[in-house]
Amino acid sequence: MLIAFEGLDQSGKETQARTLGARLERDGRVVRSASFPDYETPIGREIRRALDGERDFAPDVMQLLYVANRLEWRPQVEKWLTAGDFVICDRYRASSVAYGEAQGLDVAWLEEIQRGLPVPGITVLLDIAPETAVRRKSAGRDKFERDLALLARVRESYRRQAARSGWVLIDAESSKDEVARAVETAVLSRLSQP
Repeated sequence: MLIAFEGLDQSGKETQARTLGARLERDGRVVRSASFPDYETPIGREIRRALDGERDFAPDVMQLLYVANRLEWRPQVEKWLTAGDFVICDRYRASSVAYGEAQGLDVAWLEEIQRGLPVPGITVLLDIAPETAVRRKSAGRDKFERDLALLARVRESYRRQAARSGWVLIDAESSKDEVARAVETAVLSRLSQP
């Protein structure tokens, strides 16, 4: 199963993905991880340049780059899933919808360009306010992380998406341990369903 963690920067995606992965491994499951964007690939390096202000791509071009970055990983992710492994992603398909929609792009197009990517069995939204993201990381923020109005629109898109089947909405404003317990409870209950 593919499990995706989504949310604003500083919502705890990396921490909670790692914590859930360790919990699943203790249960004897094989867990693989991926984080997007992956700045180590050729496309990822181009994304990093854009986020650092070295490139000036339009919003649709940026989303195409993000999707292409995930497509670079698709063969590996599909191999892991075929082997029966759990794949946990720090950001995945929903982030393109959230950030793209927040910048005025068409949601149907954003979903269509990702049709070739494996679909998550569970998507965990770690929900925080944009102001919380700023408090948790005040320095070294990229151009999207500095735009609070944009982040508010991103959050609303995520929350709309979370109303879909297969999503878990977690209030991530509390401590890491409390969030980890909520994530574990929600995901393990989903995994135990037939």
